[in-house]
Amino acid sequence: MSVTADLMELREEDIRKHYDAAVALLSGFDHAPRIAKGGAAAAPERSAGLGTRRTFRSTTPGLVTRQTARPEGVQLLARIEAAEGDDPLVSPVQASVMSALRRALSIALAVGETFSDATGLGDLKRGNLQGTLAADRKTEFSELLSAEALAVAHVFGNALAFLLGPQTSETSVEVGEVEELLTDNAQLALHGVLWELDQDIAAHASGDARLVATVAAFAEALMDKAALRAQGAARTGAFTDAGWRVEADDFTIRGFTPATRARGTTLTMQFKKPHQVVGNHIAKYQAMRLAKMLMAYDFDRKLNPFAELGGFSFTFMGDGKPGTGKTTLIQMMAGMIHDYCQVAGYPFRYQNLSTDNIDSYQGKSGQNAKAFIDTILDPGVIGFGTIDDIDTLAGKRGDRQSSAGQLEITSVLMESFAGANTVVRGNCTFGMFSNYPENVDDALRQRAGARFLVDGPQTREDYIDILALLMGKNHDIPLGDHALYEAQAIQKAVAASFASHARPHEAGLLEVFDRVQSKVGELDTIAKLGTYLKAIQEADERFTGRAIKNITDAVKVRAMDFELPDEWMENPDLFLFKSYDEKAAMIADLRKPITVEMVIQEINRYADSEFRYADKSDEAAIDAMVRDFGRQEEAKRRYLEGKG
Repeated sequence: MSVTADLMELREEDIRKHYDAAVALLSGFDHAPRIAKGGAAAAPERSAGLGTRRTFRSTTPGLVTRQTARPEGVQLLARIEAAEGDDPLVSPVQASVMSALRRALSIALAVGETFSDATGLGDLKRGNLQGTLAADRKTEFSELLSAEALAVAHVFGNALAFLLGPQTSETSVEVGEVEELLTDNAQLALHGVLWELDQDIAAHASGDARLVATVAAFAEALMDKAALRAQGAARTGAFTDAGWRVEADDFTIRGFTPATRARGTTLTMQFKKPHQVVGNHIAKYQAMRLAKMLMAYDFDRKLNPFAELGGFSFTFMGDGKPGTGKTTLIQMMAGMIHDYCQVAGYPFRYQNLSTDNIDSYQGKSGQNAKAFIDTILDPGVIGFGTIDDIDTLAGKRGDRQSSAGQLEITSVLMESFAGANTVVRGNCTFGMFSNYPENVDDALRQRAGARFLVDGPQTREDYIDILALLMGKNHDIPLGDHALYEAQAIQKAVAASFASHARPHEAGLLEVFDRVQSKVGELDTIAKLGTYLKAIQEADERFTGRAIKNITDAVKVRAMDFELPDEWMENPDLFLFKSYDEKAAMIADLRKPITVEMVIQEINRYADSEFRYADKSDEAAIDAMVRDFGRQEEAKRRYLEGKG
């Protein structure tokens, strides 16, 4: 893959020339901890008569650093070799970690050198060494040294996490915050973080799996700390405004933004076929179409024609009673995307944000939610993220029952789904699912651009189909007079479902609809439709401009109401492997005109859901107040009896 226009190539020879310096750092240096407290034991002696500390001490020319504590010898290679106990041989995993450390250090040093050249820091270093640095440039010199230190530290952590990505497993280690991040200069910064990594390996890395988990966790923590420190740092523009690509590793550096490896996860869920989703016709149809839309994503342009032309659902909410098929819908959609990606050779990543991500530590829940979002947003993969039971995971602002962790998750989701920095590329989609959507924060719920009512089987035919499906084949009971799964013929069922929304379903909305229609007649112009929307807003003040946007997005989806041919998914050369412009033209040819009927149906579908949520929410609040009044009356009665 070639370097894109906004990225510079970080040449391989510029990286490899730092290999010797990287190995020297990993072999041994002395460091006096200035901020953190050392707790790890020294690395064991390799043989009798040879001490653990080497005489090597790296220095930065022209700089004098003050040591405030007794130096401790840091020998990371020896520390890693000791992680497996008495085994005299280095394991393949240990060798991989050592190689990743050397490579990450070399990339960081190469970026530091590039930063130094671009900012003139190299000249200032030489002037400082020669004693010719002007007094009025000392502040600039200090600020540039600090900026270089932060850039080098972040690139080291970024590259290390990226290179170790394929080695990571389910094993996890908590290493805590990185403390020994010193920003006097880049060399001292590396000394400090390598010293702390040595401490963490000694404390946590008992075995290969925990070694990888420890180093990976440290790399993530280092990136977080460097990015946080950089928020108030001066003269970092030469690093944040530029971008580099390391071709050999397929690694991209974009300021203090972590890189993610374009690899998929191995799914262990039980996939479902479309005919196994009984009922839920509109939800099933939209999920099937969305799965195919994702496959139109162009990895070179990093954009999906559907996202540009309109009709792509970045976020959606599926709501329904317990047992109506939300989990089955997730299994069907994930299975379809997985199978399509297998055919095309695309990396697919699925992840669910669950209640396990709510943490008692302040800020940790938000970090977990942000990591989930970033994992799915990765432009190098096709992503599908789900948030099941979002009413229990994300807190409702103003609700005293919501924990701090739940509110952190709500804040992250709101910013990620429709924030100032949200970019919809069309490579991923997020589905929120709930049995009680009325308990979801109003602003977060409205960030769901599409609404999937998951109402389960409805007709006699649906119930026969689901009974036959769940019974399986291990019986001799005859089917009887029934065409199995014919009722699940998606096009016919969906057409009927959409047509049913020509009039509202909820009583409150139906009253508004009839009142407006009696005043203005048939809703056949933009002005009349706008009058209807205003009447809905007067009935429910939560029906805001965001609701109108969601409705118009849904109408655009209806304009894209066509099936991408199955053969396009089965033979990638027919569509998936074509250029972005070719795919956009093929999609545009299939687009349908927008009609008044579409607009009315989508207004009613969306407003029905809001009225349904409001009614349930109001009813729940009334029930709570009735219980409170009952308790007050009972308390008064007992109080008066006690006094008597």
